[in-house]
Amino acid sequence: MKIAVNTRLLLKDRLDGIGWFTHECLSRIVRQHPEHQFYFLFDRPFDESFVYAPNVTPLVAYPPARHPYLWYLFFEWGIPCKVRKIKPDLFLSTDGWVPTGLSGVPVVNVIHDLNFVHQPDFIVKKTVKRYYDRYFPQFAHRADRIATVSEYTRQDLHQQYGVPLSKIDVVYNGSNDQYCPLSAEEQKAVKDKYTGGCDFFLFVGLIHKRKNLANIFRAFDTFKRQQSSDAKLVVVGDKKWWQGEIEDAYLAMLHRQDVIMMGRQPVEVLRQLYASSRALLYVSFFEGFGIPIVEAFNAETAVITSNVTAMPEVAGDAALLVDPYSVGEISAAMLQVWNDDACREALIARGRERRQLFSWQQTADKLWRTVETVLKER
Repeated sequence: MKIAVNTRLLLKDRLDGIGWFTHECLSRIVRQHPEHQFYFLFDRPFDESFVYAPNVTPLVAYPPARHPYLWYLFFEWGIPCKVRKIKPDLFLSTDGWVPTGLSGVPVVNVIHDLNFVHQPDFIVKKTVKRYYDRYFPQFAHRADRIATVSEYTRQDLHQQYGVPLSKIDVVYNGSNDQYCPLSAEEQKAVKDKYTGGCDFFLFVGLIHKRKNLANIFRAFDTFKRQQSSDAKLVVVGDKKWWQGEIEDAYLAMLHRQDVIMMGRQPVEVLRQLYASSRALLYVSFFEGFGIPIVEAFNAETAVITSNVTAMPEVAGDAALLVDPYSVGEISAAMLQVWNDDACREALIARGRERRQLFSWQQTADKLWRTVETVLKER
């Protein structure tokens, strides 16, 4: 059979959470199912590394989907033009967006979260918010079947858009195989290289208001006032939305000299930082899953995460859960992980067990079962 796939987020050296989901799932699915022909639909010139197998035909549909007006043209004109030529048996989208006017072709859509519904103030451009509000309900209802990355988002889709629960499958995210523990000697070398030999807390994620970095800065300052130490805070992420509250919180810090801003980093550096950190600080206001939690489990470091949305579902009993709006709770958890070795080791041990629930192979297999369900119904 022929399967057309929206692959616009497969961008060389620029994979974000959904981009990694797309890459990890599709690279496995196409190789495991050589009996099918896959047509990858990009919105710009693509990197050949994303053409994973001989049964993949890459195509470029225009225009590049870079803002709401072009999103509309890409999904309602560019993709349908290609689909009419391909005549696929199914259309798969891994990022939540589908052509609403696509007729006669079954659709599987992966919707990762509805954060814009719950946190509308975090979307700066009104045109983006209007587009989401208008089209995402249509994206959800156009799909013959939906896959999502947590039970939280499954229930949210049902409550917000009235999508029947029987139509939604949960396919948890996985984690890159490169994330693994390091020896004590290797950890020392990493700290010598990046933090002057000091222990550190780690933040990984896009620097955006939703990721709650402002409260992390405030909590780290509180921690430093209460704990005499040379601890550092290492921040890894693109500073795209740095200006405003996040920058103001940073500039107000008494201990900002102990904050190390590293920008976006490749997996090789990230895996070293995870495995060498005292704890991951992942206290977002909203997540449909939270891949860094699983990455930390695999690297065998402690996790402090939020007690809201999907994060408790992913973390289980293998993390300290805090109110992301409470600077006091975040700093108290930092103090606990810093001073209580038994607590930290217990979290790491539970993380070793918890991580068995999450792998990209399991994700790909479950997503393929969703695809097969629709193909069989056809």
